[in-house]
Amino acid sequence: MKLEMETLEILKEALKNLEQGFPDLPDIHVADDKERIKRVILEVAERMKDNYPYFHPYYAGQMLKPPHPVARLAYMLSLWINPNNHALDGGRASSSMEKEAVAEIAKLFKWKSFLGHLTGGGTMANMEGLWISGLLSPGRKIVASEQAHYTHHRISELLGLPFESVPCDAKARMNVDSLVKILDRGEVGTVVATIGTTGTGSVDPLPKILALKEKYHFRLHADSAYGGYFILVDNLRPETREAYDSLPQADSIVIDPHKHGLQPYGCGCILYKDPSVGRFYKHDSPYTYFTSSELHLGEISLECSRAGASAVALWATQKLFPLVPNGDFSTGLAKCRQAAIALFERMSADLRFRVLFPPELDILVFAPNGQRASEISRLSEKIFDAAAGENLHLAKFRYPAPLLKNIWPDVTLDQSHVTCLRSCLMKPEHLDWVDSIWGILDRAAGRLLR
Repeated sequence: MKLEMETLEILKEALKNLEQGFPDLPDIHVADDKERIKRVILEVAERMKDNYPYFHPYYAGQMLKPPHPVARLAYMLSLWINPNNHALDGGRASSSMEKEAVAEIAKLFKWKSFLGHLTGGGTMANMEGLWISGLLSPGRKIVASEQAHYTHHRISELLGLPFESVPCDAKARMNVDSLVKILDRGEVGTVVATIGTTGTGSVDPLPKILALKEKYHFRLHADSAYGGYFILVDNLRPETREAYDSLPQADSIVIDPHKHGLQPYGCGCILYKDPSVGRFYKHDSPYTYFTSSELHLGEISLECSRAGASAVALWATQKLFPLVPNGDFSTGLAKCRQAAIALFERMSADLRFRVLFPPELDILVFAPNGQRASEISRLSEKIFDAAAGENLHLAKFRYPAPLLKNIWPDVTLDQSHVTCLRSCLMKPEHLDWVDSIWGILDRAAGRLLR
């Protein structure tokens, strides 16, 4: 069985249990349109076949990790109530579950006193973080590395704040010397450190960035939307470990449970070290917040209506898989990194391929061998298609040629970018499938690289 279905029986049992929570309500008439619903849903199933197999280890392209069955079940179960985590009127139980789940995430960074909530995704979470930074440092510049997520520039434009990209080093991390030159101009209010870039999984040198904070008085916003959960794993390189150990010193942190947290889309999270920033969220509503003296999540978030289902699914997942070192969750995450290392070692030992650098997390960027950037780009396209022909789905990454100058000194950089191949080995099962993945790449290389 390729699609897990056995747990659907648990959903039926849980729904009967849920129904018992409303014993005094009279029955309501539900239209008998099961056959029409069936026809539509079967048509949906037909339409959904037009997808890549995101759930399978042979999908190693974009950042698409299947939600765990417990997350799917909890999300679906909550839809019979359809809670809204804006005000407690619309999501009493799910709001409480969100607060508990977010507190567990904050513990990853040793934060006991904090302000935080879930969002519709990492972009919204980063926007809230930079919005607060802009209010605390009005008109001052936001900087992030050239390999930071492109939304930081867009968010800055939306907030009306100046933005500047910081050049990267040869491993796609923020170049601290370049950062200092920008800081010396006295314009920066916020530095965004990326803890796991979406391109290469590179981790910015957070200890070195934090060392500049006292002199230059900037806020430090950590975008760990992709890489945040790796704080739990025990197989990071020492330099990367130092960056994660420094994360508690950030002013705000973003993490996306819908990436490595086993959740359905969309589920992001924003955390602030200083709870007093909640004053900036304060607003009045003529009809929303009267039913309880407890904190309504809408009072500390920019979004209004938000799916309580996301909180229910996250709470259930963290109940099954506590966020602790050497637990089932962290062990699975460590396997993702092991898979990337294993594939890197295969690539490094094969002269038909070039790698950029060892993976810091679980993303590997590589390319077929060639003497010119244009040749490598052309061969990457061919390998991409050949792998897809055997159901192995990779991603393409247009890597800036200047960053390759020292990595591939023998390559003539006749293009501004080089098309490389990128694997996101996000599933723990990828470790067991490395041999199969390599077999497909080996066959494709045998046909195309002579």
